Amino acid sequence: MSFELSREHEDFRRSVRDFAEAQIAPYAAQWDREHHFPVETVQQMGKLGLFGLTTPEEYGGAGEDGDFTSLCVAIEEIGRVDQSMGITLEAAVGLGINPIATYGTDEQKQTWLPDLVAGTTLAAFGLTESGGGSDAGATKTKADLVDGQWVINGSKQFITNSGSDITSLVTVTARTGTRDDSRAEISTIIVPAGSSGFHAEKAYDKLGWHASDTHPLSFQDVRVPEANLLGQRGRGLGQFLATLDDGRVAIAALAVGCIQACLDLSVQYAGERTTLGGPIGRKQGVAFQIADLKVMLESSRLLTYKAAALKDAGASVATFKEAAAIAKLYATESAVTATRIATQVFGGYGFMEEYPVARFYRDAKVLEIGEGTSEVQRMLIARGLGLPVE
Repeated sequence: MSFELSREHEDFRRSVRDFAEAQIAPYAAQWDREHHFPVETVQQMGKLGLFGLTTPEEYGGAGEDGDFTSLCVAIEEIGRVDQSMGITLEAAVGLGINPIATYGTDEQKQTWLPDLVAGTTLAAFGLTESGGGSDAGATKTKADLVDGQWVINGSKQFITNSGSDITSLVTVTARTGTRDDSRAEISTIIVPAGSSGFHAEKAYDKLGWHASDTHPLSFQDVRVPEANLLGQRGRGLGQFLATLDDGRVAIAALAVGCIQACLDLSVQYAGERTTLGGPIGRKQGVAFQIADLKVMLESSRLLTYKAAALKDAGASVATFKEAAAIAKLYATESAVTATRIATQVFGGYGFMEEYPVARFYRDAKVLEIGEGTSEVQRMLIARGLGLPVE
Protein backbone atom coordinates (compact mmCIF):
# COMPACT_ATOMS: atom_id res chain seq x y z
CA MET A 1 0.00 0.00 0.00
CA SER A 2 1.38 3.41 -1.02
CA PHE A 3 1.02 6.46 1.19
CA GLU A 4 2.67 8.80 -1.31
CA LEU A 5 1.16 10.96 -3.99
CA SER A 6 2.13 10.11 -7.56
CA ARG A 7 5.05 11.83 -9.26
CA GLU A 8 2.53 13.67 -11.44
CA HIS A 9 0.71 14.99 -8.39
CA GLU A 10 3.97 16.11 -6.78
CA ASP A 11 5.05 17.88 -9.99
CA PHE A 12 1.68 19.58 -10.05
CA ARG A 13 2.10 20.56 -6.39
CA ARG A 14 5.37 22.30 -7.18
CA SER A 15 3.84 24.27 -10.03
CA VAL A 16 0.93 25.45 -7.87
CA ARG A 17 3.30 26.28 -5.01
CA ASP A 18 5.47 28.39 -7.33
CA PHE A 19 2.37 30.29 -8.46
CA ALA A 20 1.07 30.75 -4.92
CA GLU A 21 4.38 32.04 -3.59
CA ALA A 22 4.88 34.43 -6.50
CA GLN A 23 1.35 35.70 -7.18
CA ILE A 24 -0.52 35.37 -3.86
CA ALA A 25 1.83 35.30 -0.86
CA PRO A 26 3.30 38.80 -1.35
CA TYR A 27 -0.18 40.38 -1.42
CA ALA A 28 -2.22 38.24 0.97
CA ALA A 29 -1.75 40.47 4.01
CA GLN A 30 -2.77 43.58 2.06
CA TRP A 31 -5.86 41.90 0.61
CA ASP A 32 -6.79 40.77 4.11
CA ARG A 33 -6.26 44.22 5.55
CA GLU A 34 -8.27 45.93 2.81
CA HIS A 35 -10.97 43.22 2.54
CA HIS A 36 -10.11 43.11 -1.17
CA PHE A 37 -11.26 40.33 -3.50
CA PRO A 38 -8.49 40.10 -6.15
CA VAL A 39 -10.36 39.33 -9.36
CA GLU A 40 -7.21 39.46 -11.47
CA THR A 41 -5.51 36.83 -9.32
CA VAL A 42 -8.58 34.60 -9.44
CA GLN A 43 -8.50 34.80 -13.22
CA GLN A 44 -4.79 33.94 -13.18
CA MET A 45 -5.74 30.80 -11.25
CA GLY A 46 -8.12 30.06 -14.10
CA LYS A 47 -5.38 30.44 -16.69
CA LEU A 48 -3.29 27.99 -14.67
CA GLY A 49 -6.12 25.47 -15.08
CA LEU A 50 -7.04 25.19 -11.40
CA PHE A 51 -10.79 25.54 -11.95
CA GLY A 52 -10.95 22.74 -14.50
CA LEU A 53 -9.24 19.94 -12.60
CA THR A 54 -12.42 17.85 -12.24
CA THR A 55 -14.14 18.90 -15.48
CA PRO A 56 -14.18 17.10 -18.87
CA GLU A 57 -11.99 18.41 -21.68
CA GLU A 58 -14.97 19.31 -23.86
CA TYR A 59 -15.74 22.18 -21.47
CA GLY A 60 -12.13 23.32 -21.21
CA GLY A 61 -11.23 21.15 -18.22
CA ALA A 62 -8.33 18.82 -17.55
CA GLY A 63 -10.28 15.67 -18.43
CA GLU A 64 -8.26 12.54 -17.79
CA ASP A 65 -5.23 14.64 -16.84
CA GLY A 66 -7.03 15.92 -13.74
CA ASP A 67 -8.78 14.35 -10.79
CA PHE A 68 -10.17 15.15 -7.35
CA THR A 69 -6.80 14.54 -5.72
CA SER A 70 -5.26 17.22 -7.95
CA LEU A 71 -7.92 19.67 -6.80
CA CYS A 72 -7.09 18.91 -3.16
CA VAL A 73 -3.39 19.44 -3.85
CA ALA A 74 -4.15 22.82 -5.43
CA ILE A 75 -6.39 23.90 -2.56
CA GLU A 76 -3.77 22.86 -0.01
CA GLU A 77 -1.01 24.82 -1.73
CA ILE A 78 -3.08 27.95 -2.26
CA GLY A 79 -4.36 27.70 1.33
CA ARG A 80 -0.79 27.40 2.61
CA VAL A 81 -0.21 31.04 1.71
CA ASP A 82 -3.76 32.46 1.82
CA GLN A 83 -6.85 30.75 3.17
CA SER A 84 -9.12 33.31 1.46
CA MET A 85 -7.87 32.36 -1.99
CA GLY A 86 -7.95 28.70 -0.98
CA ILE A 87 -11.67 28.87 -0.15
CA THR A 88 -12.30 30.86 -3.32
CA LEU A 89 -10.88 27.98 -5.36
CA GLU A 90 -12.62 25.33 -3.26
CA ALA A 91 -16.03 26.96 -3.54
CA ALA A 92 -15.64 27.86 -7.20
CA VAL A 93 -15.02 24.24 -8.16
CA GLY A 94 -16.73 22.16 -5.49
CA LEU A 95 -19.82 24.30 -5.03
CA GLY A 96 -19.98 26.24 -8.28
CA ILE A 97 -18.77 24.04 -11.13
CA ASN A 98 -19.30 20.49 -9.87
CA PRO A 99 -23.11 20.64 -9.40
CA ILE A 100 -23.54 21.79 -13.01
CA ALA A 101 -20.97 19.30 -14.32
CA THR A 102 -22.62 16.47 -12.39
CA TYR A 103 -26.35 17.21 -12.72
CA GLY A 104 -26.66 19.70 -15.57
CA THR A 105 -28.16 19.10 -18.99
CA ASP A 106 -25.94 19.30 -22.06
CA GLU A 107 -27.29 22.79 -22.75
CA GLN A 108 -26.62 23.95 -19.17
CA LYS A 109 -23.08 22.60 -19.31
CA GLN A 110 -22.36 24.23 -22.66
CA THR A 111 -23.82 27.53 -21.46
CA TRP A 112 -22.04 27.86 -18.13
CA LEU A 113 -19.03 25.57 -17.78
CA PRO A 114 -16.52 26.95 -20.33
CA ASP A 115 -16.32 30.39 -18.67
CA LEU A 116 -16.41 28.92 -15.15
CA VAL A 117 -13.61 26.49 -15.97
CA ALA A 118 -11.56 29.26 -17.57
CA GLY A 119 -11.90 31.33 -14.40
CA THR A 120 -13.40 34.28 -16.25
CA THR A 121 -16.59 33.83 -14.20
CA LEU A 122 -17.54 32.30 -10.85
CA ALA A 123 -20.59 30.38 -9.64
CA ALA A 124 -21.98 30.09 -6.12
CA PHE A 125 -23.95 27.50 -4.15
CA GLY A 126 -27.05 28.82 -2.34
CA LEU A 127 -28.07 26.41 0.39
CA THR A 128 -27.79 27.91 3.87
CA GLU A 129 -30.63 30.04 5.22
CA SER A 130 -31.24 32.01 8.37
CA GLY A 131 -32.71 29.69 10.99
CA GLY A 132 -31.75 26.61 9.00
CA GLY A 133 -28.03 26.19 9.54
CA SER A 134 -27.14 22.50 9.63
CA ASP A 135 -30.79 21.58 8.96
CA ALA A 136 -30.57 21.88 5.17
CA GLY A 137 -34.02 20.37 4.78
CA ALA A 138 -35.55 23.39 6.52
CA THR A 139 -35.32 25.47 3.34
CA LYS A 140 -37.93 28.22 3.23
CA THR A 141 -37.05 29.74 -0.13
CA LYS A 142 -39.86 28.91 -2.55
CA ALA A 143 -40.01 28.48 -6.31
CA ASP A 144 -43.41 28.30 -8.01
CA LEU A 145 -43.74 27.19 -11.63
CA VAL A 146 -45.84 29.83 -13.42
CA ASP A 147 -46.30 29.92 -17.21
CA GLY A 148 -43.03 28.10 -17.89
CA GLN A 149 -40.97 30.10 -15.40
CA TRP A 150 -39.79 29.54 -11.87
CA VAL A 151 -40.80 32.42 -9.62
CA ILE A 152 -38.39 32.44 -6.67
CA ASN A 153 -38.85 34.17 -3.31
CA GLY A 154 -36.66 33.86 -0.23
CA SER A 155 -33.15 34.43 1.01
CA LYS A 156 -29.81 32.71 1.58
CA GLN A 157 -26.86 33.54 3.80
CA PHE A 158 -23.09 32.99 4.04
CA ILE A 159 -22.78 32.36 0.30
CA THR A 160 -19.20 32.34 -1.06
CA ASN A 161 -18.37 33.81 -4.50
CA SER A 162 -21.92 35.12 -4.79
CA GLY A 163 -21.48 38.86 -5.28
CA SER A 164 -18.14 39.39 -7.01
CA ASP A 165 -17.74 41.35 -10.22
CA ILE A 166 -17.34 38.07 -12.11
CA THR A 167 -20.10 36.00 -10.48
CA SER A 168 -22.28 34.65 -13.30
CA LEU A 169 -24.81 32.50 -11.44
CA VAL A 170 -25.97 31.11 -8.14
CA THR A 171 -27.47 27.64 -7.90
CA VAL A 172 -30.12 27.65 -5.17
CA THR A 173 -32.25 25.12 -3.35
CA ALA A 174 -35.93 25.98 -3.11
CA ARG A 175 -39.23 24.40 -2.12
CA THR A 176 -41.04 23.52 -5.34
CA GLY A 177 -43.96 21.61 -3.87
CA THR A 178 -44.98 18.98 -1.32
CA ARG A 179 -44.06 15.29 -1.43
CA ASP A 180 -46.45 12.42 -0.86
CA ASP A 181 -45.17 12.10 2.70
CA SER A 182 -46.09 15.77 3.33
CA ARG A 183 -42.45 16.87 3.48
CA ALA A 184 -41.22 19.72 1.33
CA GLU A 185 -40.14 18.92 -2.21
CA ILE A 186 -36.78 20.65 -2.65
CA SER A 187 -35.30 21.29 -6.07
CA THR A 188 -32.22 23.04 -7.39
CA ILE A 189 -32.47 25.99 -9.77
CA ILE A 190 -29.85 28.03 -11.64
CA VAL A 191 -30.29 31.79 -11.12
CA PRO A 192 -28.13 33.95 -13.41
CA ALA A 193 -26.50 37.00 -11.86
CA GLY A 194 -28.35 40.15 -12.85
CA SER A 195 -31.77 38.48 -12.81
CA SER A 196 -34.46 40.98 -11.88
CA GLY A 197 -35.26 40.73 -8.17
CA PHE A 198 -32.07 38.83 -7.32
CA HIS A 199 -29.69 40.78 -5.09
CA ALA A 200 -26.36 40.01 -3.47
CA GLU A 201 -26.62 42.17 -0.35
CA LYS A 202 -23.74 43.99 1.32
CA ALA A 203 -20.73 41.74 1.96
CA TYR A 204 -20.31 40.38 5.48
CA ASP A 205 -17.80 41.88 7.91
CA LYS A 206 -16.18 38.57 8.84
CA LEU A 207 -13.71 37.47 11.50
CA GLY A 208 -11.50 35.90 8.85
CA TRP A 209 -11.37 35.10 5.14
CA HIS A 210 -11.32 38.85 4.52
CA ALA A 211 -10.30 38.47 0.88
CA SER A 212 -13.07 35.98 0.15
CA ASP A 213 -16.34 37.18 -1.41
CA THR A 214 -19.28 36.31 0.89
CA HIS A 215 -22.81 37.76 0.83
CA PRO A 216 -26.37 37.21 1.96
CA LEU A 217 -28.73 36.82 -1.01
CA SER A 218 -32.33 37.87 -1.51
CA PHE A 219 -34.87 36.75 -4.10
CA GLN A 220 -38.00 38.81 -4.74
CA ASP A 221 -40.19 37.40 -7.51
CA VAL A 222 -37.12 36.33 -9.43
CA ARG A 223 -38.17 34.72 -12.71
CA VAL A 224 -36.00 32.22 -14.56
CA PRO A 225 -36.90 29.70 -17.29
CA GLU A 226 -38.27 26.30 -16.32
CA ALA A 227 -35.21 24.86 -18.11
CA ASN A 228 -33.01 26.30 -15.34
CA LEU A 229 -34.00 23.38 -13.10
CA LEU A 230 -30.74 21.57 -12.26
CA GLY A 231 -31.14 17.80 -12.17
CA GLN A 232 -34.43 16.15 -11.29
CA ARG A 233 -37.26 18.05 -9.65
CA GLY A 234 -37.48 17.12 -5.98
CA ARG A 235 -33.89 15.80 -5.84
CA GLY A 236 -32.23 19.10 -4.98
CA LEU A 237 -31.45 18.31 -1.36
CA GLY A 238 -29.87 14.98 -2.24
CA GLN A 239 -27.79 16.62 -4.97
CA PHE A 240 -26.48 19.26 -2.63
CA LEU A 241 -25.73 16.81 0.16
CA ALA A 242 -23.69 14.73 -2.28
CA THR A 243 -21.91 17.92 -3.34
CA LEU A 244 -21.10 18.62 0.30
CA ASP A 245 -19.37 15.23 0.69
CA ASP A 246 -16.85 16.30 -1.95
CA GLY A 247 -16.62 19.74 -0.37
CA ARG A 248 -15.77 18.33 3.02
CA VAL A 249 -12.64 16.67 1.67
CA ALA A 250 -11.71 19.89 -0.12
CA ILE A 251 -12.14 21.84 3.12
CA ALA A 252 -9.92 19.26 4.82
CA ALA A 253 -7.28 20.01 2.17
CA LEU A 254 -7.62 23.71 2.96
CA ALA A 255 -7.06 22.85 6.62
CA VAL A 256 -3.95 20.85 5.72
CA GLY A 257 -2.58 23.95 4.00
CA CYS A 258 -3.25 25.94 7.16
CA ILE A 259 -1.43 23.41 9.35
CA GLN A 260 1.51 23.31 6.95
CA ALA A 261 1.79 27.09 7.12
CA CYS A 262 1.72 27.01 10.92
CA LEU A 263 4.46 24.38 10.99
CA ASP A 264 6.67 26.22 8.49
CA LEU A 265 6.29 29.55 10.27
CA SER A 266 6.87 28.04 13.71
CA VAL A 267 10.01 26.14 12.71
CA GLN A 268 11.49 29.25 11.11
CA TYR A 269 10.65 31.51 14.04
CA ALA A 270 11.84 29.02 16.68
CA GLY A 271 15.19 28.84 14.92
CA GLU A 272 15.61 32.61 14.64
CA ARG A 273 14.13 33.98 17.86
CA THR A 274 16.69 33.94 20.67
CA THR A 275 16.19 34.27 24.40
CA LEU A 276 18.19 33.21 27.44
CA GLY A 277 21.26 32.66 25.33
CA GLY A 278 19.89 30.64 22.44
CA PRO A 279 17.07 30.01 19.97
CA ILE A 280 13.71 29.21 21.55
CA GLY A 281 13.60 25.99 19.50
CA ARG A 282 16.12 24.55 21.99
CA LYS A 283 13.49 24.66 24.72
CA GLN A 284 11.45 21.50 25.06
CA GLY A 285 8.33 23.51 25.83
CA VAL A 286 8.53 25.04 22.35
CA ALA A 287 10.05 22.12 20.46
CA PHE A 288 7.43 19.65 21.70
CA GLN A 289 4.58 21.90 20.59
CA ILE A 290 6.09 22.16 17.12
CA ALA A 291 6.54 18.39 17.05
CA ASP A 292 2.81 18.11 17.72
CA LEU A 293 2.17 20.31 14.67
CA LYS A 294 4.09 17.81 12.54
CA VAL A 295 1.98 14.93 13.87
CA MET A 296 -1.25 16.81 13.19
CA LEU A 297 -0.07 17.70 9.69
CA GLU A 298 0.86 14.17 8.67
CA SER A 299 -2.31 12.66 10.14
CA SER A 300 -4.56 15.28 8.54
CA ARG A 301 -2.85 14.94 5.17
CA LEU A 302 -3.14 11.16 5.16
CA LEU A 303 -6.84 11.24 6.05
CA THR A 304 -7.53 13.89 3.43
CA TYR A 305 -5.75 12.19 0.56
CA LYS A 306 -7.16 8.82 1.52
CA ALA A 307 -10.63 10.30 1.10
CA ALA A 308 -9.62 11.95 -2.19
CA ALA A 309 -8.22 8.66 -3.47
CA LEU A 310 -11.48 6.91 -2.59
CA LYS A 311 -13.36 9.53 -4.59
CA ASP A 312 -11.09 9.07 -7.61
CA ALA A 313 -11.35 5.28 -7.34
CA GLY A 314 -15.17 5.38 -7.38
CA ALA A 315 -15.68 4.06 -3.86
CA SER A 316 -19.19 3.44 -2.61
CA VAL A 317 -21.19 6.41 -1.38
CA ALA A 318 -21.17 5.12 2.20
CA THR A 319 -17.41 4.50 2.22
CA PHE A 320 -16.60 7.90 0.77
CA LYS A 321 -19.07 9.74 2.98
CA GLU A 322 -17.48 8.30 6.12
CA ALA A 323 -13.94 9.03 4.92
CA ALA A 324 -14.94 12.60 4.02
CA ALA A 325 -16.49 13.20 7.44
CA ILE A 326 -13.43 11.80 9.26
CA ALA A 327 -10.99 13.86 7.20
CA LYS A 328 -13.00 17.05 7.58
CA LEU A 329 -13.46 16.62 11.33
CA TYR A 330 -9.87 15.80 12.17
CA ALA A 331 -8.13 18.18 9.77
CA THR A 332 -10.23 21.23 10.58
CA GLU A 333 -10.07 20.80 14.34
CA SER A 334 -6.33 20.21 14.02
CA ALA A 335 -6.01 23.42 12.01
CA VAL A 336 -7.67 25.44 14.74
CA THR A 337 -5.31 23.89 17.31
CA ALA A 338 -2.33 24.45 15.02
CA THR A 339 -3.02 28.17 14.73
CA ARG A 340 -3.29 28.44 18.50
CA ILE A 341 0.06 26.66 18.93
CA ALA A 342 1.76 28.76 16.26
CA THR A 343 0.48 31.96 17.84
CA GLN A 344 1.81 30.79 21.20
CA VAL A 345 5.21 30.00 19.69
CA PHE A 346 5.38 33.54 18.35
CA GLY A 347 4.37 34.93 21.73
CA GLY A 348 3.45 38.60 21.69
CA TYR A 349 4.40 38.87 18.03
CA GLY A 350 1.79 36.24 17.21
CA PHE A 351 -0.85 38.72 18.35
CA MET A 352 0.36 41.31 15.87
CA GLU A 353 -1.23 41.52 12.43
CA GLU A 354 2.17 42.06 10.79
CA TYR A 355 2.85 38.36 11.30
CA PRO A 356 0.85 35.86 9.17
CA VAL A 357 0.08 33.56 12.11
CA ALA A 358 -2.46 36.15 13.29
CA ARG A 359 -4.28 35.93 9.93
CA PHE A 360 -4.23 32.13 9.97
CA TYR A 361 -5.55 32.22 13.54
CA ARG A 362 -8.55 34.27 12.44
CA ASP A 363 -9.12 32.27 9.27
CA ALA A 364 -9.05 28.82 10.85
CA LYS A 365 -12.17 28.83 13.01
CA VAL A 366 -14.65 28.80 10.14
CA LEU A 367 -13.10 25.54 8.87
CA GLU A 368 -14.92 23.77 11.72
CA ILE A 369 -18.21 25.34 10.62
CA GLY A 370 -18.50 25.59 6.83
CA GLU A 371 -19.71 22.66 4.71
CA GLY A 372 -20.89 20.80 7.78
CA THR A 373 -19.94 21.62 11.36
CA SER A 374 -17.79 19.36 13.50
CA GLU A 375 -20.99 18.24 15.22
CA VAL A 376 -22.48 17.19 11.89
CA GLN A 377 -19.34 15.21 11.04
CA ARG A 378 -19.51 13.38 14.38
CA MET A 379 -23.17 12.62 13.73
CA LEU A 380 -22.36 11.15 10.30
CA ILE A 381 -19.51 9.05 11.70
CA ALA A 382 -21.70 7.78 14.54
CA ARG A 383 -24.46 6.85 12.09
CA GLY A 384 -21.90 4.95 10.03
CA LEU A 385 -21.15 2.93 13.15
CA GLY A 386 -24.80 1.97 13.38
CA LEU A 387 -25.64 4.24 16.29
CA PRO A 388 -29.22 5.66 16.25
CA VAL A 389 -28.06 9.23 16.68
CA GLU A 390 -30.48 11.98 15.66
